[in-house]
Amino acid sequence: MTQASPAAPEKLGRDVFVVAGVVVLGAIMSILDVTVVSVAQPTFINDFGTTPAGAAWSMTGYTLALAAVIPIASWAVSRFGTKKVYMTSLVLFVIGSILCAMATSIGTLVAFRMIQGVGGGLLMPVGMMIMTRAAGPERVGSVMAVLGIPMLLGPIAGPILGGWLIEIASWHWVFLINIPIGIVAVIYAWFALKDDAEKTPASIDFVGLLLLSPGLALFLFGVSSSAEHKTFNNTGVYIPMIIGGLLIIGFVFHALRRKNPLLDLRLFKNRTLAISVITMVTFMVAFFGASLLYPQYFITVRGESTLIAGLLLAPQGLGAMLTMPIAGRMTDKIGPGKFVLGGLVLLLIGVSVFTQLGPDTSYWLLCGALFVQGLGMGMTMMPIMSSALASLRGSQVPDGSTLVNVIQQTSSSIGTAVITVIYTGMVTAAAGLAQLYNTMPDKLPEEFTSLPQQVQDAEIAKGLADASSAFGNTFIVAVVLVALTFIPAFFLPRKRIAAALPEEVMLEGTDGKPNPPVIMH
Repeated sequence: MTQASPAAPEKLGRDVFVVAGVVVLGAIMSILDVTVVSVAQPTFINDFGTTPAGAAWSMTGYTLALAAVIPIASWAVSRFGTKKVYMTSLVLFVIGSILCAMATSIGTLVAFRMIQGVGGGLLMPVGMMIMTRAAGPERVGSVMAVLGIPMLLGPIAGPILGGWLIEIASWHWVFLINIPIGIVAVIYAWFALKDDAEKTPASIDFVGLLLLSPGLALFLFGVSSSAEHKTFNNTGVYIPMIIGGLLIIGFVFHALRRKNPLLDLRLFKNRTLAISVITMVTFMVAFFGASLLYPQYFITVRGESTLIAGLLLAPQGLGAMLTMPIAGRMTDKIGPGKFVLGGLVLLLIGVSVFTQLGPDTSYWLLCGALFVQGLGMGMTMMPIMSSALASLRGSQVPDGSTLVNVIQQTSSSIGTAVITVIYTGMVTAAAGLAQLYNTMPDKLPEEFTSLPQQVQDAEIAKGLADASSAFGNTFIVAVVLVALTFIPAFFLPRKRIAAALPEEVMLEGTDGKPNPPVIMH
């Protein structure tokens, strides 16, 4: 029987934007917090008398908490409903923020950051579920465009906000700023969201939980530790990665045999979802890896403050803001394939400019390249995620959203670690000295400061040239990763995904087996 083509998706209504406001507030807190804390690392080192590796645990602990709690998002929503889970996550995040502001040592800060991470880990997957259900799968592209704004602007606004707060007040306000936002979000969520707990919630898969959550946490711990050890060839890196990987593999075998697993991996039989996830992995590794380098170059080579570095990244956000709403709307109409390929071309052009970095490269050129990258990111990230979610029926959205967030978190952590290890491996002693001169001149070794000024200037000039070369060579890796993303992206749907068809028509064939999602011509 031939199905009639459904009408083009309607524009998002007021009710959807009301719900979107709640989700965007939570996303802003969660994403901004990650980038703002990264700016505060030198302050933590000085105030707590710790090492860079010790201060980095304020970010690593948060990441590990996220990884451990994200897998339970689907079950928690089934058991308690999106409203209760989302509000609880907001409250935990605010409590964690208050505790972080009260920390008196790096140890207590890390512990409180993990409490904050438990709340933050559920905000994004549950937020995606809320948005997808409110708008319907046929408008998921437009929904992802709304949700994507804080995801793309967070890495840009974070350094600006963090640098400003630390300069005018203290590091405590990096966390205290979450309190008013969180209170508004909780009150807003109470009135805007509806109770939607299932009448017969699924029982929790304890075996799956014991395999997946520790597995992800251990794997990401190993990955994150590579930045401290500056290599993957260290027992503190590869042993946790191996143990975590084995636990994840064990979960895969367990999930494929169990009727109601913690996460339903059988969703990957959906071709559109599988291709979208593969595309997302390569894109996230490239995007988050490269994003780490931009502020570092401006701060350590050009000697800019965190505030100025953040402002120099603003063109990237402006570019994304221009294309993201258009890409979201057009993805709902014609599918993600064409837009993603076009976005990757722009992204490739923008990143390629940074392979030619020098110690005095024109800011006009770099800001122009960042603007082009922003245009590309706005056409890429959200359409990929939209493609993953648009082909799912209502009952599959919780698992699908959780899967997307697990993979997104893992991929971004891998990208950050890989790029960090490659970059630190290229940094020469002279480059390290020059970067120290630009960021913490009081930490320069006495044997250097005792040299004649002319010799010092020559060494710094050589070091800045070496550091620029290390950044440029590392960006070559980012270019290669972006180029690799073209391969899976080529197979993304180039027609509208008809997720609005009845579930029994869309998901089952005459033989009782799942059909691939229907692509409308």
